[in-house]
Amino acid sequence: MAPPLAHETWFLEDDVGADPSFAGEPLTLILLAVALLVTVGVRLFARVRSGVDVPFLGALVPYVPFVVRMHLAVALIGLLSLGFYLSPAMDLHANAAGIVLGAVMVVVAISMVAGWHVREGALLLVLAGPIGMLEFGVLPVVQRVDMLGPALFLLAAGGGRWSADFELGRIGGPSPEALARAVWSLRVATGVALIVVAFVEKLAQPDLALEFLAKYPHFNLAAQVGLGWTDLQFIRVAGAVEVLFGLLLISGAAPQLVVLAAGIPFNATLYFFGEVELMGHLPVYGTMLVLLVLGSSARHRPLVSQLWPWGGGSAYTSRAAASAASS
Repeated sequence: MAPPLAHETWFLEDDVGADPSFAGEPLTLILLAVALLVTVGVRLFARVRSGVDVPFLGALVPYVPFVVRMHLAVALIGLLSLGFYLSPAMDLHANAAGIVLGAVMVVVAISMVAGWHVREGALLLVLAGPIGMLEFGVLPVVQRVDMLGPALFLLAAGGGRWSADFELGRIGGPSPEALARAVWSLRVATGVALIVVAFVEKLAQPDLALEFLAKYPHFNLAAQVGLGWTDLQFIRVAGAVEVLFGLLLISGAAPQLVVLAAGIPFNATLYFFGEVELMGHLPVYGTMLVLLVLGSSARHRPLVSQLWPWGGGSAYTSRAAASAASS
């Protein structure tokens, strides 16, 4: 079920209007309930088998802030070079607003690449959302909440190794508590983004998805393999699959399994849409790489799956932090 994770709003310009009734139909609700039950099942399964230790990946844990910074920087510069603000759904224009918004992206990218005043750069990226809403409206920016996750991650964890901040002694490595809060922000923002897109582009706006499939009929994989699904049936299932991936990321359970499962569709769409898809999805790729690295370390895996890493009085939080601290 790979190509459903392509973004219709990145490649279509028509405003077809919303149809929330499709999301409320019994079959849609049943599929969404199945997605929720699968997420709960994975969460319970992870209590028995949370993952597999992969030492060469686990050794990269100190460098996950660097991974986030580089994915953000390349995404911002790449999108700007293509004439977009934060996502391919927001076209920059050669006017005062476009220059200001482009400058915001450049400043953040420079901060990320150099690792200089990373927290300030991350805060500017957080503010880039409300600033962009003045030009593009609320919904296009909300759909880009996956870019908020890396910004919040860096606010909590700092720039980490291979940053000017670290080399100048302005920061150290993140504490286990800070890392837990950082990765919580990362996975929740990315998961919410997937769920928002599932509704905006499919479940609450099926006509947009129908238009997309009319233009790219090969994306209906069910029809391609002979299952005989109509486009509307495929859209319903594809939207539920996106919601499922979003819920699994928010859950934080079995991060290796979730990343491997979600990585297939996210990479498959690159073949069809090239650099636009790549630049748009880079923050998500960075998120998945961070989850894969942390999930490959027995000492850090508990930090990934915490449902609420604030108020460290819980025994679970304390055990997870102590385990990571001993690494």
